[in-house]
Order: sequence, then C-alpha cells, then structure tokens
Amino acid sequence: MYRLTGVRQIEQVTTTVDSADPESVIVRPTLMSICRADERYYTGTRDKKVLAERLPMALIHEAVGVVVRDNTGTYAPGTHVAMVPTNPHGFDELVSDNYLKTSTFSSSTTDGFMREYVFIKPENLVEIPKGAQGDMDAFIEVITVAIQAVRRLKESMIPRDRRIGIWGDGNVAYITAVVAKEEFPDAEIVVLGKHSEKLDYISFAETMLIDEVPDDYMFDQAIEAVGGMGSESAIDQIIAHLNPRGAIVLSGVSEDKVAINTRMVLEKGLDLVGTTRSTRSDFEHAIHLLTDNDAVQDRLGLLVQNIKPINKINDITEAFDEDLNMSWGKTVMKWNM
Repeated sequence: MYRLTGVRQIEQVTTTVDSADPESVIVRPTLMSICRADERYYTGTRDKKVLAERLPMALIHEAVGVVVRDNTGTYAPGTHVAMVPTNPHGFDELVSDNYLKTSTFSSSTTDGFMREYVFIKPENLVEIPKGAQGDMDAFIEVITVAIQAVRRLKESMIPRDRRIGIWGDGNVAYITAVVAKEEFPDAEIVVLGKHSEKLDYISFAETMLIDEVPDDYMFDQAIEAVGGMGSESAIDQIIAHLNPRGAIVLSGVSEDKVAINTRMVLEKGLDLVGTTRSTRSDFEHAIHLLTDNDAVQDRLGLLVQNIKPINKINDITEAFDEDLNMSWGKTVMKWNM
C-alpha cells in the first residue's frame, strides 16, 4: 500500500490482509485518476485538523482493475471491474449509501485504492464490458458523481426542462454536461464558465461566458459545479436567472461557507438540492452510458490529457505534480506497482 504521510510525501507501507477471507474479492488496480480532493490532501491544503486525523492514508478513489481471485464466486478471474469507493455500514430504505453518516469513503475516511492489491466486497464492484473499456475508465467514478447530480435534479424538478444551465468549466462540469445531454435529449443544455478556452472543448452543447449572460436570459433548471468560493457568485447568478419553481443542484465543494440570496429563493419558490458522491447503481448507469456509445466515449476521451505509467514511488509524486499544473482534463495513471 502507498500512503500519503505528509505534504507531498508518499511511502510504501506493508499491510497484512487475509487473502482467504470468504467475503472478499482480490483486485489488481490497472488505471487510476487523480481527483482535486486527492490533490488537497497531497498539498496539505485541507483543514489541518482533518489532515492530522486522516493521515497517513492511501489516496485515490477513482480506479478500475482486474479480478485476481474471488472468494465469493461472483466474478471470474480476469474480469475488468470498476471499484465503488462508498462503503456502507448501515441501511436506510429512504436514504442512499452516499448520504448516510455511517458510510465511509475510500481516500477520505478510509484508505483509498493506491495499493498493489485491493481486497473488496463483491457489491463494491461493477463489471466493465469490453465495449466500455478504455483509458477514460480511470475516472468512471467522476461520471457516477455527475449521474448522481442529474438524478437529484430529476427527482426534485417540476416537469419543465426547456433550458438547463450547468455552471462551471472544469472537469466535473464538462462530465455533467455530457451526462445531461444524454439524460435530457430534448432540452437545451447551456454550460456557463469564466474561461473560453475550457468552454471550447464543448461542441455538443451551448456555452456562454458568465459575464455575457443577458439580463432576460432564463433557465428552467440548473446544476452548480463550480465549487470553492466561486460557487457563491455562481449560485447568486443562477438564482437571478432561474425561472420560478426551478431547482438548483449544488455539486461544487467549498471549504468555506458561502452566502445565498434566500429572499429570491423564497420569492421564486426555488429548490436547493445537495448532492455528493454516488452509489453502485450510478456506476452501473455510467458503464451503460459508456458501452458501445461512441459519442459519449469520444466526449469523455477528450478529458484524458495526461497518461502517466507508474513503476515506482517517484512516478506517483510526479503524476500528482503534473496534475497540479494542468488547467483542464484528467491525469490517468497506468498502475504497474
């Protein structure tokens, strides 16, 4: 296992696991992708108390691999699988695993997938058929996060989707737009951001710079995928440009509190909906979107901006540093450790 022990410090740690555990599947990771959350741990920019509580910890929650051995008999050796990082430790018939306080999450509240072998329960694996296999599999988990956001929008919105706005021009916003295009085929999807060079990657939906939105340009529904302190101005703009009874799905993570114009939320009768992470069913949905869907594969394939073979520990730190210098797109690590 390869754990982050301090700022930009990754060390190999020997751990002992019962390989004969009758409830476990042994998976050899093959592809991984670096998330901004992993970067915040790596650079030490998370809250100091959080870092003290959670480190040392193996990073990475975006990963796929190949089954080496399945003690449960669920998967044949050699099966390509996506690994679900949400680990439920309870059940609520009305609340999915990703929202339960009892659940843990790989590379956040428990060790992530940066290991030689992952011992995992079969219910935390989803098979990837041949038609869905490719480098973008490394970040299937991010696709599931976008699917969860769109799912929450569908659950909350009134049946009016003529124009849907997605605020943000980063990776999550891009993937959310890809998913929304598939889930709302008759709607006008508009992606709004600050950087024209990032919006230029989007050819399958309308785009608009946030400082060029006409006062009378309105949306029926919206998803905020900005995060950080930028989410405050994004939410404020969404509220101003959302039609009455519209829904706003908040998916951008901020370490600080942000102000919200509650007066206009009340006046318009808007719904503010939170979303985070994903469930096994979202993984199944993501793989279904990828399977033999050339348009989705091509669009998501654009995100693969850096492929890094990992053969030694120094390669891991180089991959993280390279990812930090990228303004858009994902780093895919070909895991050979």
